[in-house]
Amino acid sequence: MTALQETQQETGQETQQAASGLRPTWVSDARIASWLRWLPAADDAATLTATAPYDARPTVPVPCCTPEDVAGAVTAARAAQPAWADLSVAARAEVVLRFHDLLVERQDEVMDLIQWEMGKARFHAWQEVLQVANIARHYAKQAASYLADHKVRGAVPGLTRVREVRVPRGVVGIISPWNYPFYLGVGDAIPALLAGNAVLGKADPQTPLTLLWARALMAEAGLPEHVWSIVAGPGAEIGEALVDHVDYVAFTGSTATGRIVAQRAAGRLIGASLELGGKNPLIVRADADLEVAARGTALAAFANTGQMCIHIERVIAHTDVYDDFREALLAATSSQKVAQTFDFGADVGSLASQAQLDKVGAHVADAVAKGATVLAGGRALPEIGPYVYAPTVLEDVNEEMDLCLGETFGPVIALYRATDDEDALRIANQGTAGLSASVFSKDLKGADALARRIRAGSVNINDGAAVAAGSVEAGMGGMGDSGLGRRHGGEGIRKFTESQTIAASLIGPVGPPPGQALEKFVAMGNKQLALLRKLRVR
Repeated sequence: MTALQETQQETGQETQQAASGLRPTWVSDARIASWLRWLPAADDAATLTATAPYDARPTVPVPCCTPEDVAGAVTAARAAQPAWADLSVAARAEVVLRFHDLLVERQDEVMDLIQWEMGKARFHAWQEVLQVANIARHYAKQAASYLADHKVRGAVPGLTRVREVRVPRGVVGIISPWNYPFYLGVGDAIPALLAGNAVLGKADPQTPLTLLWARALMAEAGLPEHVWSIVAGPGAEIGEALVDHVDYVAFTGSTATGRIVAQRAAGRLIGASLELGGKNPLIVRADADLEVAARGTALAAFANTGQMCIHIERVIAHTDVYDDFREALLAATSSQKVAQTFDFGADVGSLASQAQLDKVGAHVADAVAKGATVLAGGRALPEIGPYVYAPTVLEDVNEEMDLCLGETFGPVIALYRATDDEDALRIANQGTAGLSASVFSKDLKGADALARRIRAGSVNINDGAAVAAGSVEAGMGGMGDSGLGRRHGGEGIRKFTESQTIAASLIGPVGPPPGQALEKFVAMGNKQLALLRKLRVR
């Protein structure tokens, strides 16, 4: 009997074909109803039902919102936002910190939901909890500082006072994907809320319950009802409606869809931040600790079953250490435990859907047909689960293959040989993506110099991805086709505000005094310019 069958037997739940038998026992019909109430859909709305990756059976029907529901939710959010913005940052932070504490206390619930809806290993589900908790604490403590008024010199120093202030945009729309349904859906909402906005979040059809659970928990923490609303339904229809009504949009997803979001936002002259696809490289320099590099590569490549925008897909090793590194990498790959469990017994879980399995399989098959060599994996593992794919390492990948520069978004890496740092840099900077990268080297100064020349929004040294992504005080985002804007850090909250200048004159209107000739005023102004230049003012 498999671990999943044991789980099903222990739960005593139905395992019939009509519904997933892996529904966590605590997910009662009453709990589901308490989450679905956060959707503004009508009682007789059409529904969408996701497929649970571990057994390829339906989860639960979720009502679909309509474009009219989206418009109504934005109207309600606009009505609720001023009262929320009138609260002090400290008062808003109290709500976020209560949410933090409830999250830490009940993290097993959301990890169960993430695994049930999306299929990742439990440790990777816990990483979402960790990231959201860190973001909540960071912005609750630092929001007031990030949003503080900034005094500047006025037009007439001493006689004018000028401040730059941050004001909320109004209603922020957040479109988050299925691969990190909790971190990306909630991690962007927290700074937007602390900045004084109302938020409208769009849940992905694969993982709606995770985001609805988070909204219910935030309500328990004290967030008013319409300050954060959730909509669900068909991606294109509901996503377009959201962009058409909000005042700013934060989107995480594919580059192709990101372009559509950007164009639609531009048509309304609203701002947008976009974290898009990546084809992230990892460079192993000649002086690297190969065991450390191999372990770091495996962690960064196969975390979240490779369904991570910042995961490593291309590995570039110096020719002097290539053979030894390859052996170390294959050993690290073979040590990955692939399983479907609701405990911490697996290193790699399932892909999220048949579509993901098909895409990963197609990329590998195309590469092999065109001459690539499979060093490890290279096949689905139906004996473990319906959407499980083996951690895979390929060699001899070239630009004729879809996998070379196209994002695979699965547990697959291609291994390349570089003659020196310049050659490694050339390979790393191929293509148009620029999200994340990594350099392994014992020479930190040399690695830093190389990192600055890689076209990527974040570069990790002696780590695959987690060091940069986990540093919530530093910005995270892409260059090139990998997006616009940053999450985390100061920019991650200030992007949800408008900059407003408030200037006050202590002497009334600035200009020539009544009765003074303009020529005399201009002459005095010119003398002032010369004096300020001499004093090196500005």
